Amino acid sequence: MPVKKEEPAQCLNYRNKLILAPMVRVGTLPMRLLALEMGADIVYTEELIDLKLIKSIRRVNPALGTVDFVDPSDGTIVFRTCALEKSQLVLQMGTSDAARALAVGKLVQQDIAGLDINMGCPKEFSIKGGMGAALLSQPEKAAHILRNLCTNLDIPVTCKIRILPQVEDTIQLVRQLAATGIAAIGIHARTQAERPQHQPHPDVLRAVADAVDIPIIANGGSRDMHAYEDLYKFQRECGADSVMVARAAQINVSIFRKEGSLPMDEIIYKYLRLCVDYDNAAHNTKYCVQNILKELQESPRGKQFLQCQTLQQMCELWQLGDYCKRKQRELKAKGNLGRHDVVPGSNLAKRARLEGNEDAYAGVMQRNVAFLRSTYASDNELPKTVLYVHAGREGNETPTYETQRCDKLFRAICSYDGQRYSSSFWEKNKKQAEQGAALVALLELGIVQETILCENGSLIS
Repeated sequence: MPVKKEEPAQCLNYRNKLILAPMVRVGTLPMRLLALEMGADIVYTEELIDLKLIKSIRRVNPALGTVDFVDPSDGTIVFRTCALEKSQLVLQMGTSDAARALAVGKLVQQDIAGLDINMGCPKEFSIKGGMGAALLSQPEKAAHILRNLCTNLDIPVTCKIRILPQVEDTIQLVRQLAATGIAAIGIHARTQAERPQHQPHPDVLRAVADAVDIPIIANGGSRDMHAYEDLYKFQRECGADSVMVARAAQINVSIFRKEGSLPMDEIIYKYLRLCVDYDNAAHNTKYCVQNILKELQESPRGKQFLQCQTLQQMCELWQLGDYCKRKQRELKAKGNLGRHDVVPGSNLAKRARLEGNEDAYAGVMQRNVAFLRSTYASDNELPKTVLYVHAGREGNETPTYETQRCDKLFRAICSYDGQRYSSSFWEKNKKQAEQGAALVALLELGIVQETILCENGSLIS
């Protein structure tokens, strides 16, 4: 039996709680903070892999008021948190090694309230790495990982599993894991082979809850969760101490709100504002908003949203464009590097050198304008085409383009009639970068007007 340690003065309580479940690409800082604002008691991070965390560098970001764990190989943010969530934050880790898990636990424990080990993910990536549901078939190894963490960390440790095909086997597994000293156990009410379209098994969770004393956190009921009251209904059906919500919260995080759910646009507005406040990566922000929009991605605004590549572009669609510009200027003035945190030798460091290369951009007329394909009805209206036709009419040489690539993004310079033009946006491919440079040229030459572009949805600042 593990040595019983004295509990910290403010130990996380897992009984009678509404919890945001760990969700890959969803459970980042803005969504966690919004879930807490809506009424969640505890929020879990997305699953973070031990190998990724263990090589990260912990950095305090005073401009954002965050603690960032940065990947030194490319400067990306592996994990970002802040004081507002610390007392209610559980980091979920994917691991298959007790020593490595402990090393990560010691690295992050000062910034979180609890640590959870993923023992239920059925995805191939986890299984092949010996993580997630692979640990269900290795209970001794799973128990060893948990016991090592419980004995040596100062924060509560939990794990999240799936039910086994037989109820008795599930009860035996939970008893074995509970004996390691963990503070609670989350149980997804489906087996490893079952998926969201399959009915959950609350009766199995009830049998487990009746057989053990450890707090049981019920998970897997999102298909029948449409309102706040449904969360407690599922908890009662499972006989669980707490309930953990995934897909229902992914679609509308205000399901945690006792007063009732908020309209979709209000949720997106609140979420985008938090993304701006905490400099969230555009690709992650876009993914989360897509999950909120669902079938409305096919609406006119939804289609325009799908063309967005930057946080600024997304904010423009929800009346947050000015706020985003102002906030980014403030953060830049404070010295924030945010998700572009420059680590020597990384691709982002190379990009920063390109942006600061006075020789490369000497005499280049630049604007903060992005190319949005959805704003042009036909190929004849594209900036490169318009500029090419204009050059022919004026008897000038056709425009030429030089493109820089860094970190899988592109930026181009358009040379036309003795002048060079460039957009400050980095685009996802060479063609879009050239269109952006041509657009700057058209603006500077007065061939197109900013007011027209703004009405069409392109973003100018």
